[in-house]
Amino acid sequence: MKHKVAAIQMASGPNVSANLAEAERLVAEASEAGAGLVVLPENFAFFGMADEDKLAVAERDGSGPMQDFLAEQAARHGVWLVGGTIPLAASTEGRVRAACLLYDDQGRRAARYDKIHLFDVELEGDERYTESRTIEPGAEVVVVDTPFGRLGLSVCYDLRFPELFRRMTAAKMDLVVLPSAFTAVTGRAHWETLVRARAIENQCYFIAADQGGYHVNGRETHGDSMVVDPWGVVVARLARGSGVVVAEFDRERLASIRRTFPALTHRRLR
Repeated sequence: MKHKVAAIQMASGPNVSANLAEAERLVAEASEAGAGLVVLPENFAFFGMADEDKLAVAERDGSGPMQDFLAEQAARHGVWLVGGTIPLAASTEGRVRAACLLYDDQGRRAARYDKIHLFDVELEGDERYTESRTIEPGAEVVVVDTPFGRLGLSVCYDLRFPELFRRMTAAKMDLVVLPSAFTAVTGRAHWETLVRARAIENQCYFIAADQGGYHVNGRETHGDSMVVDPWGVVVARLARGSGVVVAEFDRERLASIRRTFPALTHRRLR
């Protein structure tokens, strides 16, 4: 059985309403192209001027304009919608959870994953990131049943931690979504290599929806949103700018690769 899936690429800014309007346009485009599963990028609804800005727009779990938007879009278009990440209230004052929310085709929330691995790094020049200052990490691996198969949820920096995806594979994952805002520097160096590696080593489909372009806050994100199959083939991609990547998720191809090249059953170290 084949299903169409879509990764949405944006260059979001600090205006929530403008970002939601752009996301609405792109979700509609993905739906019109026949996608049944649509993935928005990390920070799709809000990409602030400073890290602390997200605190002002954070929503309580279950209620708020960003969550309402996702539910409405999923129901309106009859798609399963992965809401990139939005800031949800955390237990620690001055921090939020970077929550990746999945809604079914009736607009009901089907899963929530809170980003586990936080991007605290220093890159070339004076480019520094300290996500842990304003984000409280999650701790739960999330794999959920969908009409497309067992879906694993991950976010951006998670891509560098293969043990997370091995945990998903142990939970019988078939495909993974990765909403991201990969930096231009790290994206040029590692994005495609890591996305394809995670798909190959876990013999799964991988849907990577990235921010891609220049942002009002001065940041540049890598883009190159893509769908990769279990053999590591890039089925579809978009280099830069706002747009939609649509590809087929082929359950028979997934099963065939796992059956004829059963690397997952050959594991000796756990």
